[in-house]
Amino acid sequence: MGPSTMAARAAGCCSSAALAFFRLHPLRCAVRPAAALVGGCSSGLRGGCRSRLAHSIVDLVMEELRSRRRVRVSAKIGLQGTKELPDNKIVKRTLQKGLLLEFQKDPERSLLAVVERPDGKKNWMVTDQNGVMSSIKPQQVTYVVPGIMNFDYSKIDEFLEKTQNLLDPTILECAWMELSEKDKSITVEEFAEIVYGTKESLESYCAHLLLSRDVVYFVKVESRDYSMYQPRSPAQVEELLRRKLAKEAADKELEEFVHLLKSAKALPMESKPPKASWLVEEKVRQKIESLQAYAVDACDDEQRRLAGNILKAMGFTRTSSAALKLLINVGYFPVHVNLDLFRYDVRIRYTDEVLSAAEELLVDSPDTDMHIRKDLSTLKVYAIDVDEADELDDALSATRLPDGRIKVWIHVADPTCLVKPHSIIDREAMHRGTSIFLPTTTFPMFPERLAMNSMSLQQGKECKSVTVSVILNLDGSIAEYTLENSVIKPTYMLTYESATELLYMNLEEEEELRILQEAARIREQWRRSQGSIDTAMIEPRIKVSNPDDPEPNINLYVEDQANPAMQLVSEMMILCGEAVAAFGFDNNLPLPYRGHPQSNTAVSVFSHLPEGPARSFANISVLRAAEMDFQKPVPHGVLGIPGYVQFTSPIRRYVDLLAHYQVKAFLRGDSPPYSAGDLEGMTFIASMHVKVARRLHSNSLRYWLLEYLRRQPKGRKYRALILKFVKDRMGALLLVEVGMQVTTTISRGKVGDQVSVTVETAHPRDDILSVREVVEDTKDSE
Repeated sequence: MGPSTMAARAAGCCSSAALAFFRLHPLRCAVRPAAALVGGCSSGLRGGCRSRLAHSIVDLVMEELRSRRRVRVSAKIGLQGTKELPDNKIVKRTLQKGLLLEFQKDPERSLLAVVERPDGKKNWMVTDQNGVMSSIKPQQVTYVVPGIMNFDYSKIDEFLEKTQNLLDPTILECAWMELSEKDKSITVEEFAEIVYGTKESLESYCAHLLLSRDVVYFVKVESRDYSMYQPRSPAQVEELLRRKLAKEAADKELEEFVHLLKSAKALPMESKPPKASWLVEEKVRQKIESLQAYAVDACDDEQRRLAGNILKAMGFTRTSSAALKLLINVGYFPVHVNLDLFRYDVRIRYTDEVLSAAEELLVDSPDTDMHIRKDLSTLKVYAIDVDEADELDDALSATRLPDGRIKVWIHVADPTCLVKPHSIIDREAMHRGTSIFLPTTTFPMFPERLAMNSMSLQQGKECKSVTVSVILNLDGSIAEYTLENSVIKPTYMLTYESATELLYMNLEEEEELRILQEAARIREQWRRSQGSIDTAMIEPRIKVSNPDDPEPNINLYVEDQANPAMQLVSEMMILCGEAVAAFGFDNNLPLPYRGHPQSNTAVSVFSHLPEGPARSFANISVLRAAEMDFQKPVPHGVLGIPGYVQFTSPIRRYVDLLAHYQVKAFLRGDSPPYSAGDLEGMTFIASMHVKVARRLHSNSLRYWLLEYLRRQPKGRKYRALILKFVKDRMGALLLVEVGMQVTTTISRGKVGDQVSVTVETAHPRDDILSVREVVEDTKDSE
């Protein structure tokens, strides 16, 4: 068979570049496996696509090449001391000075180097292609270039440049076509002789590079003295090619996505693409969501792999903080994004089905209890809450009876006049458990149009409610109670601050508010006599008006739970809970009864501490775990009452709503919708979500407190109350102006004393806060 005939046959599948490398008898190939994958000739048709003479072509080529004297390429590039190696076997050689070899620098990089000298018993010192000398182990050597002695490392770059001119991956395909027919394994040097017509140093190294980097056509098999490469089966090649094409497509997608990221990252903050634009195209959305999952440590294996590749391509470390920083830099996340919303998979939005059901309730929802509602619209009604409250679900009224006793009414919003047990709205509320109140926003338990309008109490409007009325004995205990459906018309919507101002003003026309305060005072005294524990603390509250801005407005409020208006409301809510528990007990009604055993530590142990946060903190530290019963009341030792049911927040808390379902059914004369077992199971489901909501609130509040402190002037002094000593002089402190607990070393003082501190470091994203005591100079203070 003449050279021209073989060349013509090879031209059908091998590139012209590959063809130029063949000496004398270039290899032929019939149909490329890649073409078979995309257009027509499957691996099963190989016999029909090839010449029948292919069975002996390898033997013919090798026989002719071995019989010729070849011009050494080493002469062209100035190699010294070359020598022939045996044709059929690479002699196992000991490393020696001047050899040119390839070694594994790290898992992703191999380098050429020249051997310099031994380094200990086994290692060798080498100078690599970058001119760096290092010690390598024998197992790092991946290939010793044959036919070279006393090579000059300064010529490695020239050697590599000539190597690049000879590398053509299509050679592998052509060689595989010939060799796979006979399932023949070959050495690197034999492969070089077949495809290049010579096994000189340069061509042998090129053959090594082609074979060692190949992941499709050949597989490496080790023998005792040298490595062999065996052609893979057609089925394996077809599958590996399919994977290779898929990887190339994925790599291209990744490259395009990284370009998008870099472009967005370079834009000014106000010009970055909106978040929604990253979610339009499926391929982009998949990658951006993988980064998001990686940033919150909530990714599966595929998302972790993809996000890691993206971060690597962007030049970032593969960490969650790097992913977060990238998402902020491209504008996908705002600077102060709340990662917990993603980490805990919080239900932020409602489904269309739930929203549609809510709209239907607003349009057509007859009040089945209207015939038994008592008209209390003539009462003066006070609704007292925080100033930004959207869901108003309780209000108060009071009067003094002719015999001197006080009667109070606790009016609670009646969402059950709209929402029925087992309905889609009810199930959604159960799986939310509670409204989530964050400094930046509120996620209501019910759809907003229900929660903040139709269900909530509204000033000056007739509102459906469930009213718990209680007549107090002179000592503050309950003399009588009544639960009934009602209609009220709230007179005042007051904040705690404005209600406190009215109390201090002691206006004659607000006598009802003064009576409520008196009722709260005698109730507190009575509960104290029953063993209640004071747990009133100073608590922070933050409102962030524009959280998506890089520098949002932060409004800090510090609430003292000993505030007169807060105490008034708290006492009335406790009174309501006690009356509902009594109602449930008297009528054998399953309810979510709450209890709290009294501490084993007597309250008197902390009587030496000053009243206020220091004593309350000590009291809280020894509390035992709360209890629940669903058949009968259990004592609530902390509150000092015989039983307690949360009832005053049915728009915000699902367990309160359950109590409403039970009570409302009884008032209608119906059987309660839920058994004690039902209540227990539903309360458990709701409570799991309540725990998440509390964690969300706590984490978010702390983040914004740290952000608030970060912005304060350097060196600002804060008053701090010593709550306890953790170890030696390491103290737990309460920053009075902030309402936040911190820890630092205190040089002097005891529990209950005040000291001065300054904030040294505040990093909200890393949750880092460090404070230092400021020791006042006694002489200067005088």
